[in-house]
Amino acid sequence: MTGIIVVGVDGSETALRAAHTARDLAASVGATLHVVSAFDSDKTQVFASGGDKWIVSDAGNAEEVARTVADGLRRPDTNVTYAAARGKPAEALIREAERTGARMIVVGNRRMHGIGRVLGSVANSVAHNAPCDVYIAKTDAD
Repeated sequence: MTGIIVVGVDGSETALRAAHTARDLAASVGATLHVVSAFDSDKTQVFASGGDKWIVSDAGNAEEVARTVADGLRRPDTNVTYAAARGKPAEALIREAERTGARMIVVGNRRMHGIGRVLGSVANSVAHNAPCDVYIAKTDAD
């Protein structure tokens, strides 16, 4: 297959399970795994103490989540990249898949049953609007 497989992460255990599934898929087909974390606002705070200054932003936090997960998924047989993408999670994943020309988006099945299924979920939104194939990983059980 080659190409790019996009997976969304948010720091949760279920997202990490989906990311491991995506990594295994990428390795099996020779694709690059692109780990994405969404942020929905541009809130930025500046902290200073003496001569030191720290800038904390939603974008920076999202990028840190994506980088941490990407670093944990790296294997010699798989190229792993990461990014923070602005927007609600489903919108951000779809835009990132369009931007990168992804062949597949991997999402978890969290909130795809019960009231979450009726009100919508990231997986549901991605499945209905993605520009590429969508793989829904079973992440709600061990």
